[in-house]
Amino acid sequence: MKNLKFKSLAFLFLFAVVGNSCTRDLDTNPKVDLTLENLLANDPNAVEGLLSRLYASFALSSVNGPGSSDISGADAGESPFIRGIVNLQDFTADDMKNRWGDNGLDQLTTTTNWTSNNKFFKYAYDRLYYTIPQATNLIAIMKRDDVVYAEKEQVISELRFLRAMSYYYIIDLFGKGVLVNDDNFNTPLPLAQSSRTELFAFVESELLDVEGKISAQASYGKANKSAVRMLLAKLYLNSEVYTGVAKYSEAGTYAAKVINEGGYILEPNIRKNFSADNNNSREIIFPLIADAVSSQSFGNTTYLVNGSLSTDTMTPANYGATEGWAGHRATKAWYGLFGNSAAAIAANPDQRGQIFWTTGHSFEMTDYKTWTDGFPANKFWNKNSDGTGAVTSFSSTDFPLFRLSDAHLMYAEAALRGASTATVGQGLTYVNLVRARAGATSFATINLQNILDERARELNFEGVRRQDLVRFGKFTGSSYIWPWKGGVKDGTSIPAHYNVFPIPSTALQSNPNLTQNTGY
Repeated sequence: MKNLKFKSLAFLFLFAVVGNSCTRDLDTNPKVDLTLENLLANDPNAVEGLLSRLYASFALSSVNGPGSSDISGADAGESPFIRGIVNLQDFTADDMKNRWGDNGLDQLTTTTNWTSNNKFFKYAYDRLYYTIPQATNLIAIMKRDDVVYAEKEQVISELRFLRAMSYYYIIDLFGKGVLVNDDNFNTPLPLAQSSRTELFAFVESELLDVEGKISAQASYGKANKSAVRMLLAKLYLNSEVYTGVAKYSEAGTYAAKVINEGGYILEPNIRKNFSADNNNSREIIFPLIADAVSSQSFGNTTYLVNGSLSTDTMTPANYGATEGWAGHRATKAWYGLFGNSAAAIAANPDQRGQIFWTTGHSFEMTDYKTWTDGFPANKFWNKNSDGTGAVTSFSSTDFPLFRLSDAHLMYAEAALRGASTATVGQGLTYVNLVRARAGATSFATINLQNILDERARELNFEGVRRQDLVRFGKFTGSSYIWPWKGGVKDGTSIPAHYNVFPIPSTALQSNPNLTQNTGY
């Protein structure tokens, strides 16, 4: 059981439907039915319940249960945040493919025929713009002078972090959007479009201010100073992509702060980061909580666990699952980093290569729709790290959105890209600590290709791979191809405009100030 509980607070909110991504007008924003002053008088803990509701928007489809969605008209299983970032960041990239052939998901898997009508682009966009106005509304209420609460500044800081993180994903995935903030929240007219650079500036300023106000420590599942710094490091590492201005020195600074001041360590048992007891991991900085009883969803790690299992070749119960959905398999672009055959992978001492199920499966993905083509990646499972635990329908494994090993690798990359605040020698040390933890041999030297490959070994299936390939200039074009890139078995070039996703057609219809991304 996890510490942070997601409370159903329907009696506190008149949750309006957010089917138009909050881009038309703000009449659809959630409103507090009772004044917060009255709520606090009746229940001083109400603020924490309201805050937990915002955390839940990243972890669940809805606090009302796995069959409900916060997003109007959306499939409750398909629309959660975790499922969205894995779909958009991993299935579009070189590491993972899905075989179901679902309309929308199939286009992501093959990086072909992307349009503004793809439901998975809409789900991701709507989810983020569902969270942003809710956070903004609560920030405005909490800032009122008549609201008295002991942890007032901390709550506001957490809300600002969650809002900034939402905008960070808008920046990364879609490149532009509307900026809903404290000043324009009640504006009745459609908001103006904000550029990637403008959104970047807002997120940067918010996080820099919050860094000095948020607590260094927080209960499990909540944001603290290290989570803020981790998000800043990620923002700065990708700044050249987002704004055309490199900020690798800033990325190095914030990665180092996470490493040296956060109190986290590389979990000696790497498996613990992806197991049902990962709430005890000393490496995870910011998790999205799952629980088989109290935090159920078809779109959290249940999607990652069950989707990577099939009774055709595996026993789901061995992974703590009641069923396998026979969907996800890795490609040789990932498992090939550990060896050029199943036998070679098995012989590799790097523990990260032991997550692939090879029995009954082919090394080559001749047909991505055939379950036995490619190796399932059982990185996430619903057992404790020691193999104990019950078999349940939903996963209890939290999703590690931010963890320390990523900070190690970001520092090394920033150093290699010329950061004045980081050294290649220290970066090499950090990379080798990550490799040593996994049982891999040390590098004598590092270069950018080493880092890209190491990020794949360490972080694939965690919602970052597409972003990495874009930053390294390898996602579009033909300089790097992988199985089924561009819908071709051995891969082919894809157009440059695929570096961002199209703005959903529903958002364009809702707000005439929005324009479509070039190429769509």
